[in-house]
Amino acid sequence: MHAKNYRHVKNRAYTRKEYARGFPPPKIVKFTMGDTKGTFQVQGQLIALERAQIRHIALEAMRVATNRVLMDKVVNDYLMVVHPYPHIILRENKMIFGAHADRLQQGMRRSFGTAVGTAAKVEVDQVLMTVKVKAGQEETAKESLKRGSAKLPIPCKIVISKIAASPNVAEELTDVAEDAEAEPETETA
Repeated sequence: MHAKNYRHVKNRAYTRKEYARGFPPPKIVKFTMGDTKGTFQVQGQLIALERAQIRHIALEAMRVATNRVLMDKVVNDYLMVVHPYPHIILRENKMIFGAHADRLQQGMRRSFGTAVGTAAKVEVDQVLMTVKVKAGQEETAKESLKRGSAKLPIPCKIVISKIAASPNVAEELTDVAEDAEAEPETETA
Protein backbone atom coordinates (compact mmCIF):
# COMPACT_ATOMS: atom_id res chain seq x y z
CA MET A 1 0.00 0.00 0.00
CA HIS A 2 1.46 3.33 -1.09
CA ALA A 3 0.21 6.82 -0.36
CA LYS A 4 0.19 7.65 -4.07
CA ASN A 5 -2.58 5.07 -4.56
CA TYR A 6 -4.96 7.21 -2.51
CA ARG A 7 -3.76 10.73 -3.37
CA HIS A 8 -5.89 11.37 -6.46
CA VAL A 9 -9.62 11.96 -6.11
CA LYS A 10 -11.23 9.42 -8.45
CA ASN A 11 -14.79 8.76 -7.33
CA ARG A 12 -17.31 9.99 -4.83
CA ALA A 13 -16.30 10.07 -1.18
CA TYR A 14 -16.99 6.82 0.65
CA THR A 15 -18.11 7.59 4.20
CA ARG A 16 -20.58 4.76 4.94
CA LYS A 17 -19.15 3.61 8.26
CA GLU A 18 -21.97 1.16 8.92
CA TYR A 19 -20.75 -1.05 6.04
CA ALA A 20 -17.00 -0.84 6.67
CA ARG A 21 -16.50 -2.90 9.78
CA GLY A 22 -13.52 -2.22 12.02
CA PHE A 23 -12.00 0.73 10.20
CA PRO A 24 -9.07 2.27 12.10
CA PRO A 25 -9.75 5.57 13.89
CA PRO A 26 -7.88 8.62 12.55
CA LYS A 27 -4.37 9.09 13.92
CA ILE A 28 -4.96 12.83 14.29
CA VAL A 29 -7.00 13.52 17.42
CA LYS A 30 -6.04 17.11 18.34
CA PHE A 31 -7.06 19.73 15.82
CA THR A 32 -6.48 22.83 17.99
CA MET A 33 -3.27 23.38 19.94
CA GLY A 34 -1.73 26.24 21.88
CA ASP A 35 -3.36 29.18 23.67
CA THR A 36 -7.00 29.29 22.58
CA LYS A 37 -7.84 32.43 24.59
CA GLY A 38 -4.84 34.58 23.64
CA THR A 39 -4.84 37.59 21.35
CA PHE A 40 -2.56 37.42 18.31
CA GLN A 41 -1.51 39.94 15.67
CA VAL A 42 -0.10 37.71 12.89
CA GLN A 43 -1.75 34.78 11.10
CA GLY A 44 -0.13 32.25 8.79
CA GLN A 45 -2.13 29.91 6.59
CA LEU A 46 -1.14 26.79 4.67
CA ILE A 47 -3.19 26.66 1.45
CA ALA A 48 -3.50 23.69 -0.92
CA LEU A 49 -2.59 24.23 -4.59
CA GLU A 50 -4.01 20.93 -5.90
CA ARG A 51 -7.12 18.83 -5.41
CA ALA A 52 -6.27 15.63 -3.56
CA GLN A 53 -6.98 13.24 -0.73
CA ILE A 54 -4.69 13.54 2.29
CA ARG A 55 -4.41 10.48 4.53
CA HIS A 56 -4.88 10.81 8.28
CA ILE A 57 -1.26 9.79 8.85
CA ALA A 58 -0.04 12.72 6.73
CA LEU A 59 -2.30 15.16 8.62
CA GLU A 60 -0.87 13.94 11.93
CA ALA A 61 2.71 14.21 10.63
CA MET A 62 1.97 17.80 9.48
CA ARG A 63 0.56 18.69 12.89
CA VAL A 64 3.51 17.21 14.79
CA ALA A 65 6.16 18.86 12.58
CA THR A 66 4.50 22.29 12.80
CA ASN A 67 3.89 22.03 16.53
CA ARG A 68 7.49 21.02 17.25
CA VAL A 69 8.88 24.20 15.64
CA LEU A 70 6.34 26.39 17.45
CA MET A 71 7.02 24.76 20.83
CA ASP A 72 10.78 25.23 20.43
CA LYS A 73 10.69 28.87 19.33
CA VAL A 74 7.50 30.39 20.79
CA VAL A 75 6.88 28.02 23.75
CA ASN A 76 3.11 28.32 24.40
CA ASP A 77 2.32 31.72 22.87
CA TYR A 78 0.62 30.54 19.67
CA LEU A 79 -2.58 29.03 18.31
CA MET A 80 -2.52 26.25 15.70
CA VAL A 81 -5.63 24.84 14.01
CA VAL A 82 -5.78 21.92 11.55
CA HIS A 83 -8.87 22.41 9.35
CA PRO A 84 -9.61 19.26 7.27
CA TYR A 85 -11.09 16.20 8.99
CA PRO A 86 -10.48 12.72 7.52
CA HIS A 87 -14.02 11.43 6.80
CA ILE A 88 -13.33 9.27 3.75
CA ILE A 89 -12.76 5.56 4.42
CA LEU A 90 -9.98 3.94 2.37
CA ARG A 91 -10.44 0.27 1.46
CA GLU A 92 -8.03 -2.26 0.06
CA ASN A 93 -8.54 -5.71 -1.42
CA LYS A 94 -5.33 -7.30 -0.19
CA MET A 95 -3.73 -9.79 -2.54
CA ILE A 96 -0.91 -12.11 -1.53
CA PHE A 97 1.84 -12.76 -4.06
CA GLY A 98 4.66 -15.23 -3.98
CA ALA A 99 5.07 -18.96 -3.49
CA HIS A 100 1.89 -20.91 -2.59
CA ALA A 101 -0.20 -17.75 -2.82
CA ASP A 102 -2.60 -19.41 -5.23
CA ARG A 103 -4.36 -21.15 -2.33
CA LEU A 104 -4.97 -17.90 -0.43
CA GLN A 105 -6.09 -15.56 -3.19
CA GLN A 106 -9.70 -15.09 -4.16
CA GLY A 107 -9.13 -12.60 -6.99
CA MET A 108 -12.16 -10.36 -7.56
CA ARG A 109 -14.55 -12.57 -5.61
CA ARG A 110 -16.01 -10.57 -2.71
CA SER A 111 -13.56 -7.74 -3.46
CA PHE A 112 -15.21 -5.05 -1.33
CA GLY A 113 -11.94 -4.72 0.60
CA THR A 114 -11.12 -4.04 4.22
CA ALA A 115 -10.79 -0.55 5.65
CA VAL A 116 -7.14 0.45 5.96
CA GLY A 117 -7.44 4.11 6.97
CA THR A 118 -9.19 7.42 6.49
CA ALA A 119 -8.50 10.48 4.34
CA ALA A 120 -9.61 14.09 3.95
CA LYS A 121 -10.66 15.46 0.57
CA VAL A 122 -8.94 18.79 -0.15
CA GLU A 123 -9.89 21.28 -2.85
CA VAL A 124 -7.75 23.94 -4.55
CA ASP A 125 -7.21 27.06 -2.37
CA GLN A 126 -8.55 25.31 0.74
CA VAL A 127 -6.92 26.30 4.03
CA LEU A 128 -5.27 23.25 5.59
CA MET A 129 -3.74 24.82 8.69
CA THR A 130 -3.78 28.17 10.46
CA VAL A 131 -1.07 29.39 12.86
CA LYS A 132 -1.55 32.57 14.91
CA VAL A 133 1.38 34.23 16.72
CA LYS A 134 2.30 37.57 18.29
CA ALA A 135 3.79 40.43 16.29
CA GLY A 136 7.47 39.95 15.42
CA GLN A 137 7.22 36.16 15.13
CA GLU A 138 6.25 36.01 11.46
CA GLU A 139 9.37 34.07 10.47
CA THR A 140 8.68 31.40 13.11
CA ALA A 141 5.14 30.92 11.78
CA LYS A 142 6.44 30.73 8.22
CA GLU A 143 9.14 28.19 9.11
CA SER A 144 6.71 26.01 11.07
CA LEU A 145 4.21 25.94 8.19
CA LYS A 146 7.02 25.11 5.75
CA ARG A 147 8.03 22.12 7.87
CA GLY A 148 4.42 20.98 8.04
CA SER A 149 3.89 21.31 4.28
CA ALA A 150 6.84 18.97 3.67
CA LYS A 151 4.76 16.13 5.17
CA LEU A 152 1.91 16.55 2.69
CA PRO A 153 1.61 14.83 -0.72
CA ILE A 154 0.59 18.03 -2.54
CA PRO A 155 2.25 21.41 -3.11
CA CYS A 156 1.10 24.18 -0.77
CA LYS A 157 1.59 27.91 -0.41
CA ILE A 158 2.10 29.88 2.79
CA VAL A 159 0.27 33.17 3.31
CA ILE A 160 1.26 35.43 6.23
CA SER A 161 -1.15 38.25 7.10
CA LYS A 162 -1.91 40.62 9.93
CA ILE A 163 -5.04 40.09 11.95
CA ALA A 164 -7.34 43.11 12.02
CA ALA A 165 -7.44 44.55 15.52
CA SER A 166 -10.90 44.11 16.96
CA PRO A 167 -12.15 46.66 19.49
CA ASN A 168 -11.82 45.65 23.09
CA VAL A 169 -15.05 44.12 24.34
CA ALA A 170 -14.50 45.38 27.91
CA GLU A 171 -14.24 48.98 26.71
CA GLU A 172 -17.47 48.62 24.74
CA LEU A 173 -19.30 47.27 27.77
CA THR A 174 -18.18 50.18 29.97
CA ASP A 175 -19.26 52.67 27.30
CA VAL A 176 -22.72 51.08 27.16
CA ALA A 177 -23.00 51.09 30.96
CA GLU A 178 -22.04 54.77 31.16
CA ASP A 179 -24.66 55.66 28.53
CA ALA A 180 -27.33 53.75 30.46
CA GLU A 181 -26.47 55.58 33.72
CA ALA A 182 -26.85 59.00 32.13
CA GLU A 183 -30.34 60.36 32.71
CA PRO A 184 -32.34 60.66 29.55
CA GLU A 185 -33.40 64.18 28.66
CA THR A 186 -37.17 64.57 28.40
CA GLU A 187 -39.02 67.51 27.00
CA THR A 188 -41.93 68.91 28.92
CA ALA A 189 -44.56 71.00 27.27
